[in-house]
Amino acid sequence: MNLATNAGFAARPSSAWTGWGQWIALITMTLDHVARYLATDAWHMGWIDSSVGRIAFPLFAGMVAWHGLFNTRDPLRYARRVMVIGLLAQLPYQLMPREAIFQLNICFTLALGLMAGHWLEQLTRRQDGGELGYPRLALETLGIALAWYFAGFWVEYGHQGLLLVPFFMLAIGQLHRADDDIPSRLLAVAGCLPLLAVAGLMNSSDMAKSVTVATVLLVLLLAAGASRLVRAPSVTMPRKMWLAWYPAHFAVIAAILLWNGNAQIL
Repeated sequence: MNLATNAGFAARPSSAWTGWGQWIALITMTLDHVARYLATDAWHMGWIDSSVGRIAFPLFAGMVAWHGLFNTRDPLRYARRVMVIGLLAQLPYQLMPREAIFQLNICFTLALGLMAGHWLEQLTRRQDGGELGYPRLALETLGIALAWYFAGFWVEYGHQGLLLVPFFMLAIGQLHRADDDIPSRLLAVAGCLPLLAVAGLMNSSDMAKSVTVATVLLVLLLAAGASRLVRAPSVTMPRKMWLAWYPAHFAVIAAILLWNGNAQIL
């Protein structure tokens, strides 16, 4: 069975842009972490945290949502793979200096968000088919809400971060399914509003908020049809590099911090 048809989409859009997204996300994430954990004041890299460093998370979230909608037959299995990467990265991540004594890294935020987004997709289809009664719907919704509330205290980017992937999936799905008539387009725009609201609330400085919202808008533009105009990069990121970079770069940073005596030791 065709994935696009099974998911209710007219045709699966091009994912060539995610090849660029991988390079941009890894580069901006690495710059952000080097500036945050390794750079001294003499390096004058503080501006990265509120500018290019704010590109990585919404871009990762957009790609996870995109793949969850269009490029995998089993989003939950995909979420588990992301969580395995998070498990491998958790020990060196925990050595990073921060205010929180314990915090789960961004892979857990993305994986849990994907699980919630998949539930929303399944809920929409089951409701359309009349397969879900209101008592069960209420119980499932309550369970998801409680999971979101408690997990939000332990994951990177907190409660707002957990909403980014499911709201991305909602918005991207609406944009991709939208017809040319005005009501359909208005519905697609309305589906983007929760995502833009969360993106605007994330981070503290106006610069960081602006970069986050701009990154989200770029992904939404791609979902609205611009993805077909993007060609894949000439240099494709090796799969092993894509999977290993997150835990590996934290391991390198942790080793440097330990060498300098700056790691956070419980």
